[in-house]
Amino acid sequence: MQPSFKELSPAKLNLFLKIVSKRDDGYHNIRSGVTLINLFDEVIAEKDDKFSVKYTGEFAPQNNKFKDCIVEKIFSKLDIKKPNYAFTIKKNIPIMSGLGSASSNAACVIRILEKLNYLDLKKKNFSAVGADVPFFINNQDSLIREIGNITINQSFPKYFFLLIKPIQNSSTREMYDQIKSAKLNFDLNFDTDEINEGDNGNDFEPFLEKHSKEISNLLKFMKSLPETIFVRLTGSGSCIFAAFESKILADESLSIFNKRFPLIWSKVVENNFI
Repeated sequence: MQPSFKELSPAKLNLFLKIVSKRDDGYHNIRSGVTLINLFDEVIAEKDDKFSVKYTGEFAPQNNKFKDCIVEKIFSKLDIKKPNYAFTIKKNIPIMSGLGSASSNAACVIRILEKLNYLDLKKKNFSAVGADVPFFINNQDSLIREIGNITINQSFPKYFFLLIKPIQNSSTREMYDQIKSAKLNFDLNFDTDEINEGDNGNDFEPFLEKHSKEISNLLKFMKSLPETIFVRLTGSGSCIFAAFESKILADESLSIFNKRFPLIWSKVVENNFI
């Protein structure tokens, strides 16, 4: 058995996110265009005498452990035995940001389990671990439908993004709790397996703009940057991104942003990077 493994765990951006309907089980059906970007956590697994999970890096939690650890959830939700491996996850992706880092980490661990000859993993319900886990298992740009369990491979244009992380965090659960079924007005005729004219914007954005002065101001500033194609919240927030045609334009806007907001995390990233 191989003594160690290393997997890169990419972040994602929601190019659009529409809330379609509230389900009888309390969850929400969505549709979203999701693209992978070249910002990565790192997942390392090393043979040990017992199972363990430790987080390190810029965005690691206090005491190097998350109270609600998604890696632990893999084994309880999928009903599989923990291996005698020590998992170290270096957190380079901001957390509570809409970038999908936890689900991406889970997908990496699942890929490592496959290399450890765990059988029948493909038959498991990965969405039980996290809504974005099926997307990260697929590991390709996709149109996401229902609760994230339907992933349809999709090609998106090449963009360079200025990505920023507001000081405010955003809880996915709390954001969905704010969505009232009576206010949903999605036209179900647009809920198809193909990208269409209704696929634009992010339905969480107006809510965060209304309830967070910081995010409202940052969205306005990002939209004022020169040569932006579009500016958007990703996922349920709180990260915001501006899309550009070239890295030069994105880097120039990064410089402008850093002069105005020197204490806010920011980075230029790209999709279609392979």
